[in-house]
Amino acid sequence: MNFVETRGNDGKKAKKVTFSEAIKNPGASFGGLYVPEYLPKIDNDFLKSCISLSYKEFSKKIIELFEIDISEEVIKNALNLYDKWDDKENVVPLSKVEDILFVSELYHGPTRAFKDMALQPFGYILSHLAKEENEEYLILAATSGDTGPATLNSFADKENIKVVCIYPEGGTSDVQKLQMVTQKGDNLKVIGINGNFDDAQSALKSLLSSNDFKEELQKRDIKLSAANSVNFGRIIFQIIYHIYSYVKLIELGEISLGQEIYIAVPSGNFGDALGAYYAKKMGVNIRKVLISANSNNILSDLINTGVYDIRDRKLKKTISPAMDILISSNVERLLYDKFGEVRCKELMDSLKNNGYYKLTKDEHESLQKDFRGYYCNDDETKHYISEYSVKNYLMDPHTATCIKAYDDIKCSRRKTIICSTAEWTKFAPAVMNAISCDHKTKFSDIEALEGISEIMNTKIPKSISNLFSTPILHRTVIDKENLKDEIYKFLG
Repeated sequence: MNFVETRGNDGKKAKKVTFSEAIKNPGASFGGLYVPEYLPKIDNDFLKSCISLSYKEFSKKIIELFEIDISEEVIKNALNLYDKWDDKENVVPLSKVEDILFVSELYHGPTRAFKDMALQPFGYILSHLAKEENEEYLILAATSGDTGPATLNSFADKENIKVVCIYPEGGTSDVQKLQMVTQKGDNLKVIGINGNFDDAQSALKSLLSSNDFKEELQKRDIKLSAANSVNFGRIIFQIIYHIYSYVKLIELGEISLGQEIYIAVPSGNFGDALGAYYAKKMGVNIRKVLISANSNNILSDLINTGVYDIRDRKLKKTISPAMDILISSNVERLLYDKFGEVRCKELMDSLKNNGYYKLTKDEHESLQKDFRGYYCNDDETKHYISEYSVKNYLMDPHTATCIKAYDDIKCSRRKTIICSTAEWTKFAPAVMNAISCDHKTKFSDIEALEGISEIMNTKIPKSISNLFSTPILHRTVIDKENLKDEIYKFLG
């Protein structure tokens, strides 16, 4: 399968590239992204053949449909990394919370967030390519909290790879920050920047498209890539678990083959939601993808009004910080899929130049055929955490935003899967405020972790509790204008 560009071709890059080329060099013409030339189709017979497969077996079967230029052995070794999860026989637990409500728990990997699902195998594949071709790579990652720890964990001490991880100082949870600044690995550099995630992401995109930066790296015989979901190497693995959860409902006898369901996704950068949309388009009977935003409700506004408008809009800090995003990169891939490269470029240029774009009536209706948009403020989020803790189910603030969407559609009686993107341990103070009904006390992470553990009679994973006694190795915090110089210093 070949990959093409969302904004068309500039005459300088190849019009089509292989999967390995797309993940090694994810920056496409005109600042666009790479997408598959087409999506493979799956039918009920295919889904039936997947029932009772292990997650690794299932993943291999889906990846084979894309016919990527990665050897079977490398894919097998990449998927074997799922053996590091809490239970290698149950990599993605599907918890039944209510009669028609299920939670797909995507956070049972090394850094307790869904980003591990993609970044562990993706990291192995990219590292393998670099080593096989005897090339040195600089991997950039901008994070709102979860991509950073997962990227650093995946690439630590990998040969032929150096990683620079950029996070907004004060814009992540304490646990997320500790996971980054304590990460060992001589090939890793963690940099806090003064600003928010959009600043971090724009700095990353600027470097990916900077000819001066690429020329300087070229002098050092270093090639440039990215670990954010601008890289399709992430997205391909994010399609898999949505299809798997649907098949799991069939296996459990909760739905019949071909029956419609809803999937609800807490969304910031839209990668997880895009994976669900691709699964739907490939043939999984998903009635609609329910997009849950926090008070930075740019995505719900787009779906409900057809307008993407960041003019005079300031990013709000919330208790679900991984969703504190105003510029959602993967929406571009949706625009391309719906409206083609010419219209996609037109819309993205308008967003860049004017901070705004508006879909036509037909385009907006096309979007609403596949999506519903919701947003959930902090008070509502805490209410849902508290409500479900009484039902003995503990969820983090991102997952909890999806309950508002579920409450809206549950009268349909269709089975609904919520994607749980992080474990409660990563956002313990907010969860403690919610379940203790104490919204004024500013709990430290340690106080909150221990308090929740006692109240809910649940264990804190050692990978989390050990963070607080692990030495801090990365202390750099800079203005984003100094990022390039800081990277050169790291590269020596």
